[in-house]
Amino acid sequence: MMGLRFGTACAAIALAIGATPLMAQQATAPAAATAHPDQWPVLPMQLKRDPRIEARVESILLRMSIEDKVGQLIQVDIASITPKDLETYKLGSILNGGNSAPNNDEFAPAPEWLKLFDAFYDASVKRSDGRPVVPVIWGTDAVHGANNIVGATLFPHNIGLGAMRDPALIRRIGAATAAETAATGIDWSFAPTVAVVQDDRWGRTYESYSEDPAIVASYAGQMVAGIQGTIGQDFMKPGHVISSVKHFLGDGGTGGHDQGDTRVSESVLRDVHAAGYMTALPAGALTVMPSFSSWNGEKMTGNKSLLTGVLKERWGFQGFTIGDWNAHGQVTGCTNEDCPQAINAGLDMFMYSGPKWKDLYANTLREAKTGVIPAARLDDAVRRILRVKAIAGTFEAGRPSSRPMSGKFDLLGAPEHRAIARQAVRESLVLLKNNGGVLPVKAGANILVAGRGADDIGQQSGGWSITWQGTDVANKNFPNGQSIWSGIDQAARASGGTATLAADGRFTRKPDVAIVVFGETPYAEFTGDRPTLEYSPDDKSDLDLLKRLKAAGVPTVAVFLSGRPMWVNPELNAADAFVAAFLPGTEGGGVADVLLAGKGGRPVADFHGKLSFSWPKRIDQTVLNRRDPGYDPLFPIGYGLTYAAKTTLAPLDETRPKVSAGDQNALFVRGRVAGGARINVNGGAAMTRTDRRGQEDSLRLAYKGAGSVAIEQAMPIDLTRESNGQLSLILDYRVTAKPAGQVTLGMADGSKAASVPLTGALVDDDWATAAVPLRCFADQGIAMGKVTQPFVLTSSGALGIDVSAIRIGSAPAGPVTCGTK
Repeated sequence: MMGLRFGTACAAIALAIGATPLMAQQATAPAAATAHPDQWPVLPMQLKRDPRIEARVESILLRMSIEDKVGQLIQVDIASITPKDLETYKLGSILNGGNSAPNNDEFAPAPEWLKLFDAFYDASVKRSDGRPVVPVIWGTDAVHGANNIVGATLFPHNIGLGAMRDPALIRRIGAATAAETAATGIDWSFAPTVAVVQDDRWGRTYESYSEDPAIVASYAGQMVAGIQGTIGQDFMKPGHVISSVKHFLGDGGTGGHDQGDTRVSESVLRDVHAAGYMTALPAGALTVMPSFSSWNGEKMTGNKSLLTGVLKERWGFQGFTIGDWNAHGQVTGCTNEDCPQAINAGLDMFMYSGPKWKDLYANTLREAKTGVIPAARLDDAVRRILRVKAIAGTFEAGRPSSRPMSGKFDLLGAPEHRAIARQAVRESLVLLKNNGGVLPVKAGANILVAGRGADDIGQQSGGWSITWQGTDVANKNFPNGQSIWSGIDQAARASGGTATLAADGRFTRKPDVAIVVFGETPYAEFTGDRPTLEYSPDDKSDLDLLKRLKAAGVPTVAVFLSGRPMWVNPELNAADAFVAAFLPGTEGGGVADVLLAGKGGRPVADFHGKLSFSWPKRIDQTVLNRRDPGYDPLFPIGYGLTYAAKTTLAPLDETRPKVSAGDQNALFVRGRVAGGARINVNGGAAMTRTDRRGQEDSLRLAYKGAGSVAIEQAMPIDLTRESNGQLSLILDYRVTAKPAGQVTLGMADGSKAASVPLTGALVDDDWATAAVPLRCFADQGIAMGKVTQPFVLTSSGALGIDVSAIRIGSAPAGPVTCGTK
């Protein structure tokens, strides 16, 4: 099994999974979306019922009012609720979404997180009616470290960890992440992700350990044990937090589309996509997060046969299920504010973001009172939530700031945690090419370090790094981190050599070797989905840099940062050595540990990593998994050279067959309107073309008086997922004549229009970006599933404005908010 080091129990499960042939995931699949629990294995759950805890839970449940019970079923994003609200509404949980933070400041220092949790906690336990006090718990996406907190240690993303083949180190990473999370008082991590990704175009591929279910199975239980502690030893002791295994079930099989539809047989769903649960649940995972995605057309959040039949009844899961971000609103017949179907299917707690959470509470309460949600189902959900809180010690823990690990902010980026992360970086690097033995770089060498990723901790860390998409962060925001350049510079000087940083690769004295660090810029779901796996199809500057150094006779090492394997045949040809570094996190020095020899002539470590995903040979290999029909990778899963290998990689085919390309969420980009849409110009508006990056790639709009310019879709488009996912309508613009009237940016659905004021943002005559959250339009009643005009720019008076791009995406810093400008 490719060198996997499993424990005995894990090995049996992993071997059974590995013996099942993987099917082409997007082949036509049966329409049935009803699971048969008797065809699923019974799991050896290690966490047994504790009679004392069960008696305590029943005692609390008997004294709760129906209002109290319904409150426990709801979790609300901190951007949508205040601590004061919990004095009245006794909700079960709060969370910080990807873009949510104390004081609306994503760079808030750690003490502010603890202070805010104290405020929410105090409000949740404040009551004078004699009914039971049930403290609130706080959930966060600590997916590669306590990644929302400035100063935390960020480990390699899961795709890199998968390349390590080191389950023991995974457990240590989980424990370190839990300790740093607990330092801020937060008591619940939405991790690990155990998706078995089958199409690497998906923007969450880097959150997957592997395309191989056996590798995922070998890691999932170990990560849960690290986060929560080991049953019978340090389980849920101070420094450990609640784990949530996600996303149940089949999220890695959606054909590269976020929140898509996994169309596979039940046996593939079980034997491939459920692999991580086979070890994570026996290890004691206390919560499970159902997926946004569907199985054969039915939303997972509403699939009773899986949530109740398989997960709870067949597998005997005793914890609770927590929805993903407003995912319940996508269940047939549901809205974000009303979804008894999900509760009745087996969802125990809604995850909600938005201004109408009180409507969700009121509707759920009404349905509980009228029996739409049966009393037994309500009690079962609440019982599960209370059980987890009791197991986790929530009732005795007291204020977050009073807990044993809280306030120990020296744990953030602690030396011992950074050492674990640095080891993980060393073990995760995969050497794909080393022609001529360029690596390791000899001691005493004069090294040129180039590329846009060389001195950018944010880029090497990827998405979910302080900000949701990992964008708009600088090196100063990682006070305990080290860039790849910094690590190389330090190692070069220690070996008696020199290193020079020049992002553009220019030099005055010819270097002995060049190390070029480049790759994907950060992204998370939605924005990370791609139409092909070609690296940077519209910007070949990285390739040009490699070719320029090669032409100058400089031996060149490519260090490639990416969240997935990509078609990089031209870049592989242009480099003498090529290292797949994936997204190594904040310990850039781990790269130097492997690439550079010390004074003794040897590096700190040899290459250890082996590909956990197959690497494409051709640009059109969108589904490429071992044992798929016609499997023909450039580098197979398990590939990875060491310094002992003397392999020479022959020149690769650079042919680029025509495939669909472009930004899937682009409305207007590179001078073109996407998807067969057209531009309508009305009233006093006129449109010509102008240049920004290319000839006539931008619109020049001139309003002589009241008028509008709109993109009209050939067919209505569905922006429901994007609206739910915190994305925005983004406009790259330049003001050429300041507005003489009111300017708005809007959308329409064929029967209704909505807009927000834009006038106050139009103050700069240089290129700038404005972003309006899609929820601004949804909250005004636009049917986001039937948008006919996704862009309408209206002015009541004279205005001159150039527009170079219009797209749906993650908002940059300083977006235009709903109605504030």
